[in-house]
Amino acid sequence: MKKYKAKMGQLDFVLFATIMLLVAIGVVMVYSASSYYAAFKFNDPEYFLKKQFLWACTGSVFMVTAIKIDYHIIKKYTGIIMVITVMCLVAVFAFPAINGAKRWIQLGPASFQPSEIAKYTVVLFMAKSLDKKGEKVKEFLRGVCPYLLVSGFYAGLILLEKNLSIAAVIMIVTMIILFAVGANFKHIFGIGSALVAAVGALTILEPYRMARLMNFTNPFKDSQGDGYQLVQSLLALGSGGVTGAGIGQSRQKCLYIPEPHTDFIFSIIGEELGVIGCAFIILLFIIFVWRGIKTAVTAKDMYGTILAIGITSVIAIQAVINIAVVTGSMPVTGVPLPFISYGGSALVFNMFAMGILLNVSRQTVNKN
Repeated sequence: MKKYKAKMGQLDFVLFATIMLLVAIGVVMVYSASSYYAAFKFNDPEYFLKKQFLWACTGSVFMVTAIKIDYHIIKKYTGIIMVITVMCLVAVFAFPAINGAKRWIQLGPASFQPSEIAKYTVVLFMAKSLDKKGEKVKEFLRGVCPYLLVSGFYAGLILLEKNLSIAAVIMIVTMIILFAVGANFKHIFGIGSALVAAVGALTILEPYRMARLMNFTNPFKDSQGDGYQLVQSLLALGSGGVTGAGIGQSRQKCLYIPEPHTDFIFSIIGEELGVIGCAFIILLFIIFVWRGIKTAVTAKDMYGTILAIGITSVIAIQAVINIAVVTGSMPVTGVPLPFISYGGSALVFNMFAMGILLNVSRQTVNKN
């Protein structure tokens, strides 16, 4: 029998440094990408910088708190978190739509998207339940179906908010977790195929999604209409070259790319920092995934392993989708670049989740 020794104390410094570096780059690039737009709309070039810096500080407090508190404690409150998340997802329909979608809850001057909580709520539920499931996960009805139903319920509520991208992220993360814990590959493949077909059907049935898909194939065909945003993104990336034009020197941020500090901030990074800057950002996400997987492998129990897999997957999937969209590798969809795109609720919830991940890294098992 192999002996295992539990070790607590040291967090994964490489993982911590990578997260903080991504957040720092995000604050700087939000300022660089938004300064012209903010000066034009709010008469204050630092408008978005101040808010993003405040949210980054708030997120850091939440992250440090999560690092210090044993991650097993959150297991007790998973049910309450699930109920609160559902209430918030329903509550969005009581608020006015923004850009044709009801995704936000307004709290005075601030707002947040409940879908940002839902992504991690599903991970918490799966970690708690799968920790007890054991070999039953290989069965379809008792092993796979319950998780598909719960994840599908949350994804369905988000879909009603007209947010197909985040609903898809939730289902993809669910499939990754089920695969990682040993679910039958035939079940995973069958369900994955069904989900792809469902996304295709939802795209065809919604005119604006279909328009995005058609413009993805040739955005220059309607460069002043539905293909405008992607065309401007490609122009920004192309004009950056290898080394970029320099911080603050982007031309596309001057009202060419709509709200360049949000979903398309990676294109501004490409224009100002070039291929080198883009490669560095991608490298940081690769390091994050590597350390996240390492944390999952060395976690002292199955609960910690599943938490690490789920949290890492949420960030990784969003980063892949965002970069693919900005570079024209997949149809345009509203997925922000984690830690870097402007957004208060997303940044705070992501950093809190990072605190949980780092807490798992503090409680590892070493093989002797």
